[in-house]
Amino acid sequence: MFSGSIPALPTPFTCDGIDESALRDHVSWLIEEGSSGLVACGTTGEATSLSEPEYQRVLKIVVSEAADRVPVVAGCGTPSTATTLRHMRIAQDAGAAAAMIAPPYYVRPDQNGIIAHYSELARRCGLPIVIYNVPTRTGVDIAPDTMGLLVTMHPGSFAGLKDATGAIERVALQRDFCGEELSQLSGNDETSLGFMEAGGVGCISVTANVAPGLCAKFHELCRRHDYQGAAQINEALLPLHRALFLEASPAPLKYAMQRIRVAYPSTLRLPMIEIGRKTKAAIDGALIATRPEA
Repeated sequence: MFSGSIPALPTPFTCDGIDESALRDHVSWLIEEGSSGLVACGTTGEATSLSEPEYQRVLKIVVSEAADRVPVVAGCGTPSTATTLRHMRIAQDAGAAAAMIAPPYYVRPDQNGIIAHYSELARRCGLPIVIYNVPTRTGVDIAPDTMGLLVTMHPGSFAGLKDATGAIERVALQRDFCGEELSQLSGNDETSLGFMEAGGVGCISVTANVAPGLCAKFHELCRRHDYQGAAQINEALLPLHRALFLEASPAPLKYAMQRIRVAYPSTLRLPMIEIGRKTKAAIDGALIATRPEA
């Protein structure tokens, strides 16, 4: 269902709300550059700082601007099963193609708790789920056999996996447990080449917001199994992959966005703060390698 280069969208803010014009412009540019899907209201979108009306508004804007050109995945995960379910229904009403859900962060449930959480969501909302496994943020790892059990228990409810573990060897293991139907997407730009070589089908990407054309070309080469060509693009992108995470994301991304698209607002909401001079210099240098003439 999902594959290729899928940018995880930042949310452009004004001093008192959402910058709708900047968001629409960014969505259209990403699609025109070859992105194959979009993720709205995820970590990169500063979802935890959005009010519920803002959350609804962002999803409606992104789905409306995408206009069925690419699927939109809504970040829906919260520490509460009930709140996550409410977000799923909001996303479904907005026209999202799927809900991206991490296990309840801060709560840190065991594997049985993870199964109960996702099972409740699968039973009570028909929106397909993209499992988001990101142990560094949630404090809990979803085991491959747990994923396999969920897929078996709820046929058709799980459409994909965003794997942000960085463990390339898990791709084959997860395929053994979950089958080919679960689209395995890298959650880390820096390791996406190895992930694709191991059998992944795409990446939910931060870098693709800044270099969407190159990221789309990278994934097209991977789709054709031209990993030598993909490696050349990956080498050009690596400094940017790294620079965008020198400080808490999405602060570096918003700086990079303003550098390449001057009208894009760099406004952050606390606890996000402006990045330092060294990070700005690293991003500026990395951007040079992504220019067509580089």
